[in-house]
Amino acid sequence: MDTKELLKKVRKIEIKTKGLSNQVFSGEYHSAFKGKGMAFSEVREYMPGDEIRTIDWNVTARFNTPYVKVFEEERELTVMLLVDVSESESFGSDAQLKKEIILEMCAVIAFSATQNNDKIGAILFTDKAELYIPPKKGRKHILRIIRELIEFKPSSRKTKISSAIKYFNSMIKKKSIAFIISDFIDDSYENDLKIANKKHDIVALRVHDERERTLPDMGLVLFKDSETRQNSWVNTSSRKNRQVYRNNSLNREHKTIEIFRKAGVDFANISVQKGYIIPIMNLFKRR
Repeated sequence: MDTKELLKKVRKIEIKTKGLSNQVFSGEYHSAFKGKGMAFSEVREYMPGDEIRTIDWNVTARFNTPYVKVFEEERELTVMLLVDVSESESFGSDAQLKKEIILEMCAVIAFSATQNNDKIGAILFTDKAELYIPPKKGRKHILRIIRELIEFKPSSRKTKISSAIKYFNSMIKKKSIAFIISDFIDDSYENDLKIANKKHDIVALRVHDERERTLPDMGLVLFKDSETRQNSWVNTSSRKNRQVYRNNSLNREHKTIEIFRKAGVDFANISVQKGYIIPIMNLFKRR
């Protein structure tokens, strides 16, 4: 992809996702993710409805009229995007690939964060951390993240979520919000997820394609595993094979959700076909 085409694509993503962030997500994001606490701002005269416990008795005694302390939220947070860029994210049976909807979600979250004066960073991972972008503020920084998500070429095809979580824990020492965005077709990350969620606020966004649940009847088909590159012939006309495929998919989905619940992690299931707006809005509202 040449520079002109890349910039055009980045701009297109910015226009679409910044609009969504402004109109839909920004307020819900602010409510869902609280700041570090409350800090003193100023004193002002008491007004009907103010809580008595906020009265500043020293100032009240000095001016012989009631004054109250005003506090405001210490807003600045650090938000990290842990983004799965393994080969399985290149799957798609409809208008979009999984990695394309992941790109849009990352942009929406990033713009929502920056509108609330939060820092945003990213870790792109496969079976290892491939790229670390330190958290910063500002539009230019978000556009850098978007550019990397569009054109970054990972060195591995495979997935190992535990490696990404361990790397995140080693790089980010202060408590932060971390969105892990993946299809979660992986095992052996439950303990690392639990450990990370004790220190940080972890949110899992599981992206899937409806075709991963249902195998169509297409006769004898050659399938290739996108990560291992292994080939397998499958008789898709066999009702038994289609049922086994569906059962395996549902079992994997239920197992993943159970891992999130045991780890105490908030999560949303996002279908490529149905979109991400409603699932993410519902997630923010639940919080």
